[in-house]
Amino acid sequence: MSQRRKFIRQSLLGSALFIPGVAASCAQTNEEKSHSGDKPLILSTWNHGLPANADAWAKLQETGSILDAVEAGVRNTEVDMENLSVGLQGLPDREGITTLDASIMTGDGACGSVAFVRQIKHPISLARAVMEKTPHVLLAGEGARQFAIAQGFPLEEEKLSPKAQAEYDKWKVTSQYKPIINIENHDTIGMIGIDAQGKLAGSCTTSGLAYKMHGRVGDSPIIGAGLFVDDEVGAATATGLGESIIRICGSFLIVELMRQGRTPQEACEEAVRRLISKNKDIKDIQAGFLAINKYGEVGAYAVHPGFNFAKATESGNILVDANSHFKP
Repeated sequence: MSQRRKFIRQSLLGSALFIPGVAASCAQTNEEKSHSGDKPLILSTWNHGLPANADAWAKLQETGSILDAVEAGVRNTEVDMENLSVGLQGLPDREGITTLDASIMTGDGACGSVAFVRQIKHPISLARAVMEKTPHVLLAGEGARQFAIAQGFPLEEEKLSPKAQAEYDKWKVTSQYKPIINIENHDTIGMIGIDAQGKLAGSCTTSGLAYKMHGRVGDSPIIGAGLFVDDEVGAATATGLGESIIRICGSFLIVELMRQGRTPQEACEEAVRRLISKNKDIKDIQAGFLAINKYGEVGAYAVHPGFNFAKATESGNILVDANSHFKP
């Protein structure tokens, strides 16, 4: 059995697993000792975060790069044929076309993203190419596709996956768009991580809301909305109805609240309260936030019950249910 599969299996059984080779290498400062976080640490949204975390952890052990880790982790979800909210197998827009968004960022401010891109299996890797090989942050649509071709990314056949096609055919009977909390709305995997030396990085990738208007872009590729990372403070990522998250620059807000002294949990809770205050019909809107500060302390909070996240440390890889503003 591979190390990655063993990591997932023992995590699901609730067993602790120590993975050697990725350990803190220097003595803690007095400031660090006053905090109770974990380093290294990888967090990702939803239960598909468990296998994503396992791949990320393996890559961190292999290369020592937290950037490599957060890219490798979400690449797992981008090709998971059981997942209908991330990758080319995801549910399409109203025209029956699957379009993808992704972003990636490191704690020194480097970032890249792609939006409304077609036929690319790994938009997260394309976002990294934007970050590392262009002077830009965001490429969209046909321009992002042309850049992908120039960088040697293969174009995939533009055809819905069997599951997505079946769901789309059912939707076309009425062609109505009515988001369903915690089903259609968890349309993302967001991942944030910190290495043993305190370097931070994050990634976010999605196929967007099912049956969206052609050309719609959510929060995931928008730096400061779906993802924000700062080595001096921490990192945050978001999931849920992208429009509601964009309205409050949710991930940037959380990092700035942590900069002002809030814990990750306090910052996530304040972001949810802010989101509720700025969005109508909140009973039909789900959004969740996930945060980590520079000490490896964690926060998570959602509008409604149902949001969970995966947490990987040297002790193992577990799924955690987040608290929410509205109770069951």
